[in-house]
Amino acid sequence: MGTMLTRPPGHRRDVALRPAATAMVFIGEGQAHEMIAVPGVSLADGDVLVAIELSTVCGSDVHTVQGRRPAPVPLVLGHESVGRVIAIGDAGALAVDGSALRIGDRVVWSITVSCASCDRCLCGMPQKCRTLTKYGHDRIGAHGELTGAFGSHMQLRQGTAIVRVPETLPASVLAPASCATATAWAAVARAARHRDLEGARVRVHGAGLVGLSAAAIAAEQGAHVEVLDPNPQRRALAARWLGHGRGDAPAPASAPASAPASEPDVVIEASGHAVADALDGVATGGIVVLVGSVFPADRVPLDAESIVRRLVTVAGVHNYTGIELAEAVGFLAGRGRAYPFADAVGGVRPLAAVDEALAEASAPGAPLRIGLQPGT
Repeated sequence: MGTMLTRPPGHRRDVALRPAATAMVFIGEGQAHEMIAVPGVSLADGDVLVAIELSTVCGSDVHTVQGRRPAPVPLVLGHESVGRVIAIGDAGALAVDGSALRIGDRVVWSITVSCASCDRCLCGMPQKCRTLTKYGHDRIGAHGELTGAFGSHMQLRQGTAIVRVPETLPASVLAPASCATATAWAAVARAARHRDLEGARVRVHGAGLVGLSAAAIAAEQGAHVEVLDPNPQRRALAARWLGHGRGDAPAPASAPASAPASEPDVVIEASGHAVADALDGVATGGIVVLVGSVFPADRVPLDAESIVRRLVTVAGVHNYTGIELAEAVGFLAGRGRAYPFADAVGGVRPLAAVDEALAEASAPGAPLRIGLQPGT
């Protein structure tokens, strides 16, 4: 008996794609991706269709294909992209700044799709919406094939935070904005709610792209920044990265993990492996922002008495809001131009070579990001 494909409910507009869109589908651990063709989409009133310019491989994509993160297969992975609007649903769509999106706009967009009406959305946590869905995380289905970044196009549903981006910024800078940069911005912003970062001592654990981005953002807000990482190559990278920063601030440092500086006022734990050190190392009255603990790990011993007596604030940050994505893009277009964000992408592979790109991204000494480019 055959399968009947039914049109999704509600008013929709069909958009034919010539040539057909393509997407690389993850089937399961140990299996090669399979390419599918998508000859058209059905846009709901507030949907937006984008042609992808460049996507990048995030660490969470690597963890999925290695079986370290459960995933409902088959699915199209990927959630770091920059692209161009090529079709919009009949009701139109707005960017985060409230302006109407137009055909041809160059944009980045949120990982998450939120309802904007539940209690969590209304209290400023759209990334924890009661009906949350996430690009690159959900199983594909009929009329829902273009749901991840490892394809030539993505269909953005109403409730996606979409940010218009400058034509002059390289795609290699913008693609990671919708994960690494925006998450780092959210982490630093959370710390800044607790204390002014001008002149503050900030320690960042982890010299991946989230950690380096957080370090650059904090430095541009006037903080004295150090980056700790057990990998000497990553520490050297952090020193070079921060060497591009504010000329009016003291030179930021990248210290070896065994020789930390004086107690910091703020600790941003971006590695997921130094939580105990972060909690123990922060100064009295300081804040620890945990942003790297997004995968299962060993439980961390907590000295509650020490936390209480030292008046330490501990905050968790996961993903970001649409406003934070827009602010991260603003940073990249402004003071962030001083930093080598474009160098984070160590190589660009054709879309069809996604398995090779994932293997390269997981290899020892891998660059911060590997890019995937449709049409090459």
